[in-house]
Amino acid sequence: MAFLNINATLPEKGRDLRLDLFRGVANWAIFLDHIPDNVVNWITTRNYGFSDAADLFVFISGYTATFVYARMMLERGFIVGATRLTKRVWQLYVAHIILFVIYIAAISYLALRFGDSDMIDEFNVAGLVDHATETLRQGLFLRFKPLNLDVLPLYIVLMGLFPPVLWFMLRKPDLTMGLSIALWLAARYFGWNFTAYPAGTWYFNPFAWQVLFVFGAWCALGGAGRSMALIMSPITLYLCLGYMLLALIMTMAGRFPDFGAMFPHWLYSTFNPNDKTNLAPYRFLHFVVIVILVIRFVPKDWPALEWKVFDPLIVCGQQSLAVFCVGVFLSFVGHFALSLSSGSLLTQILVSIAGIALMTTVAYYISWSKRQDKPLKPTAPKAPAPATSG
Repeated sequence: MAFLNINATLPEKGRDLRLDLFRGVANWAIFLDHIPDNVVNWITTRNYGFSDAADLFVFISGYTATFVYARMMLERGFIVGATRLTKRVWQLYVAHIILFVIYIAAISYLALRFGDSDMIDEFNVAGLVDHATETLRQGLFLRFKPLNLDVLPLYIVLMGLFPPVLWFMLRKPDLTMGLSIALWLAARYFGWNFTAYPAGTWYFNPFAWQVLFVFGAWCALGGAGRSMALIMSPITLYLCLGYMLLALIMTMAGRFPDFGAMFPHWLYSTFNPNDKTNLAPYRFLHFVVIVILVIRFVPKDWPALEWKVFDPLIVCGQQSLAVFCVGVFLSFVGHFALSLSSGSLLTQILVSIAGIALMTTVAYYISWSKRQDKPLKPTAPKAPAPATSG
């Protein structure tokens, strides 16, 4: 019966502001990265290493799902934990369908309004013109996805399959992590992926990207804590910094052809183009290095997390689903606005700032609205003032 024993370390109760901060960073970066020909997206991490905001989003999703549902599954049983996870999957699915409908309606309307037929092809909604009914049906099954609507379906699939994975990880965390890595490598070797409509495969291969989700769960259940000796080793620090430097150089080589031509072809071609669909090993390793450096230098009680300057990011991270959906739509609006205008540097900056401001406004409004739904705490009656003798 040893298999039934719990061998994982449950996350400490209380909110970890690092998760909210970095999830806010991921949402802002995804918005900026989805606007092509935008100089502001040069501030995002995808330009300086192999991994980007999508890796961060999936990792934190796995971590927070474990943080929320692991204790519930232990205290109230697998069925309760699984049904609560299923409820969350349904919320994600409804959010995706609403975003899907609004997204394609906006694209179709603007394409017709401005006579821009290229927009239909650019955002991968051409199937709606010739096969509208079948295309919409495939959208309900997550097989048809317009441009930039790939992350949420991946999240839905990973969350939907997570209950048995979480049950297993609570008992055998290291073995579960090992099996996840094996599945990722097998998917890369055998070419496993989900099919897309009308052709092709998923941009984010769920068989590969699950390893980041499970890695987040493994870290949440004590994996990072059990690795502290390795994480804090000076040798590990030097290796991590060296790998970050390699990632920076090779990423810049891919961005600038003249710079890339300075390196041997075998070295350049190893990292370029960056295999995002199947989560290349060098990409996963790059993200692991980032996690190690964050754990080492940004502890949970880092005082700077309380700084007011980080509040907008933290609030956006706390209301991640709504902010993500709004950001995806605003990235389309921003792209369209730049295509209609001169696309000047000032316009790019203004569009980027306006989008982030709107995302942040939505986050603050939802946060305020949720507080209004909570009952007011009863105030204790004031004690009568003592009588004074005159």
